[in-house]
Amino acid sequence: MRPDDKARAEGGPIAIIAGAGQLPIQLVKHLARTGQDYRVLAFRGFAQPELRRQAHASVDLLDLKTIMSTLDGWRPQAVSLVGAVRRPGFSALLGAYSLLRNMQEVKEVIARGDDQVLRGAVMLLEERGHRVVGAHELAPDLVAGRAFQGALQPGEDDRQAIAVGLDLLTSVSAFDIGQAAIVAREHVLAIEGPEGTDRMLRRVRELRQSWFGLRRNREGGVLIKAAKRGQDLRVDMPTIGPRTVVEAARAGLSGIAIGAGSTFVLEQEKTLQTANRLGLFLVAVDLPWMDAFHD
Repeated sequence: MRPDDKARAEGGPIAIIAGAGQLPIQLVKHLARTGQDYRVLAFRGFAQPELRRQAHASVDLLDLKTIMSTLDGWRPQAVSLVGAVRRPGFSALLGAYSLLRNMQEVKEVIARGDDQVLRGAVMLLEERGHRVVGAHELAPDLVAGRAFQGALQPGEDDRQAIAVGLDLLTSVSAFDIGQAAIVAREHVLAIEGPEGTDRMLRRVRELRQSWFGLRRNREGGVLIKAAKRGQDLRVDMPTIGPRTVVEAARAGLSGIAIGAGSTFVLEQEKTLQTANRLGLFLVAVDLPWMDAFHD
């Protein structure tokens, strides 16, 4: 370890590089509540207004030189990339990454998909001597353990759907397309794409309305959301919250199954209360390839 790296490891704040959504806000609240020193670097156009107001600095998504110089000034003990961002176009990524890396290496990373782009970001940070950690390492209380569940339990058809969904997500892991699917018994209704989980749920709701006209209160089916095999949980851990439950209910689903030990649940008490109130089950299920992250 170089002397510079050792100095970072022994002290300094935790640096949060914040994108969109509630997860960065929840993480910062946890760090503040537990008395940990931190700095927030917010992405303009992505981070929530609440977080931007308390951020220590703001930066454009592809301004890698400013990102690196800001982190070098803070000398953090660890860096965490938290929150969603929209993937920029190929040419924009190429121009930004090539400032710090070989052009051919950049082309190869970008061409492999979103997972590889995220891993490329981690690689850049690590090459500059920064230790990259996941939000689950900083705030394990935000992660759903094996005991996480609501008042209702899945029925036999639901358990069948969960098994099919997990097999499906395992099979598509290599294709870097999404972390979620909607399954009714053995029928796959949707696989998550770049639009995200909430929009996938709305798509199923619209499809059901078009198939049946006025939708019945509950057609059934399960949202299964889980980490992909080989996924780097430091930068892209699956996340649900109260809004996910509301959208699942609107889509007529029976419930939600999430990966135990590898899924963030925002506002956990409110999420469970919402599921109970709307009559959906919410359970955490074991993922065979995620034993290292189980509590």
